[in-house]
Amino acid sequence: MSIYLTIFLYVLFGFLAGIFGGLGMGGGTILIPLLTIFLGLDQKLCQGINLVSFLVMAVFALIIHYKNGYLQTKGIFYIIISGVIFSCLSALLAGFLPSKVLKIAFGVFLCILSIFEVIKVFKN
Repeated sequence: MSIYLTIFLYVLFGFLAGIFGGLGMGGGTILIPLLTIFLGLDQKLCQGINLVSFLVMAVFALIIHYKNGYLQTKGIFYIIISGVIFSCLSALLAGFLPSKVLKIAFGVFLCILSIFEVIKVFKN
């Protein structure tokens, strides 16, 4: 694959992840599969790329959501504390697991997520 095509794909995938992230779905939902399938990157590397890109996208999304009045801070402290604790524990676990296990777990997660979304559409 040429360097220009690779750069184009990175930009395209970043664009798509930004769209999904801005909509609240989470850019990693689309970014990780795109990077692993089309660029053949290792699952752990893709998760790291997703985390770094998420930090930047989240700052801008947070500012826009704040300006639009979509932020509620009640109970946020408990979410942040538990999120930090379990993120650290999960990152340690991910460091020990093979990439294939992470890829399967992420695929199962996406399948379960899609089932819930389909059910939600039909309920409404």
